[in-house]
Amino acid sequence: MGKLTGKVALITGGNSGIGLATAKRFVQEGAYVFITGRTQSKLDEAVKQVGSNVTGVQGDVAKLEDLDRLFEKIKKEKSTLDVVFANAGIAKYAALGTINEELFDSVFDCNVKGMLFTVQKALPLMPDGASVILNASVVGSKGLSANSVYSATKAAVRSFARTWTTDLKARRIRVNAISPGPIDTEGLRELLGSNEAGQDRLKSISSTVPLGRMGNPDEIAKAAVFLASDDSSFVTGIELFVDGGFAQV
Repeated sequence: MGKLTGKVALITGGNSGIGLATAKRFVQEGAYVFITGRTQSKLDEAVKQVGSNVTGVQGDVAKLEDLDRLFEKIKKEKSTLDVVFANAGIAKYAALGTINEELFDSVFDCNVKGMLFTVQKALPLMPDGASVILNASVVGSKGLSANSVYSATKAAVRSFARTWTTDLKARRIRVNAISPGPIDTEGLRELLGSNEAGQDRLKSISSTVPLGRMGNPDEIAKAAVFLASDDSSFVTGIELFVDGGFAQV
């Protein structure tokens, strides 16, 4: 018996990185998983990697019609949803003085609006006692340069975990946030490697983490399994840092 045997889970942004690693872990623990992604070809490849007990649904969490289509499919196929890992998010960096409206809207639409409506639209399918996991970030607690927009969205995610815990207490739905530190994903390498300053930052990351290295996506996935399972039955409203100590010391 796995920790998630018989559970139905949704992982947004499940076609790569942390989302894909978590989908693999959830299935290994006995769950049936729905994953989303914006690019059909990447989503198809992710479904192949997970291998079984998985359905891929193409869509953008910032588009409410895509979310409606997603939850109609989950309702039709499984009729219930025990775990939601609202993982989809984007990062774009710009220093104050160079931020434009397009950057602001794109990051907030995905990371805040998309997350809010993902969870809200999932609620009718979720039984009492279900689990919601929000993917936040250490940047919500750190004052890193050129991160103000992205960091603000992740601070909002942390706030959601608190307020939704209160909103949903009558239904005993647990809401928790995971805050990853620097995680070695293709997306992070592409983001930081896009300019000279990013290359320098990527090289210096390991020295800024007390454990001396970047994390890997499976380490976040293991934390998500904990928050999705009955192992965390008395845990709600928290921010679980999985960051090698980066934001702690």
